[in-house]
Amino acid sequence: MDGKKRDSRPDEELVRAARDAPRGDMRAFEQLVERHRRAVYTNCRYLSRSETDADDLAQEVFIKAFFGLRRFEGRAQFRTWIQRIKINHCLNHLKKKEGKTFVPVDDPETQAEQELQVDPEAHRELDRETQRQAIDRVLDSMSDTLRLPLLMRDMDGLSYQEISESLGIGLSAVKMRIKRARSEFRRHYAAMTNEPVGGKKGDKE
Repeated sequence: MDGKKRDSRPDEELVRAARDAPRGDMRAFEQLVERHRRAVYTNCRYLSRSETDADDLAQEVFIKAFFGLRRFEGRAQFRTWIQRIKINHCLNHLKKKEGKTFVPVDDPETQAEQELQVDPEAHRELDRETQRQAIDRVLDSMSDTLRLPLLMRDMDGLSYQEISESLGIGLSAVKMRIKRARSEFRRHYAAMTNEPVGGKKGDKE
């Protein structure tokens, strides 16, 4: 903790206060950063596979948000808006750094796959830090083609349509990749922790 007093106002009020603040008064925006920093950093870490890059990316996301704040119309929640900035920024980073293109994954076997769902018992039995490290290793081992749509869907909660637009691929390809990614995640997570992940009878997609 850094000793700063936390502001209990909702995001919408903080956004208005930050927009209306006189030049140099960053207090309201700093509260927004403090409130959302951990989630933005964590997602940048998973998207970029780099703790070092994640620090820089998270800072750049908030810089972009600050300068774009006056254009933020409030039709979506601030959290949703900054998610969009984060995803676009991280995708651009990956394309520049690695020259990645998102190739189709057309595997008919994915049609029968169930969604990623870590069993609640596994959550309780695994030490939290051990579990986080296992998730990090599994996600880091996955290709961008599968990892990115999985994170966008299951961590950011984006719709299939939003993922399709962000990645520039068709809706059916998005669904197929996410199903395959969930299957791969479950398989590697279970192997790494000796705990079942999802896959119970009666689980729904």
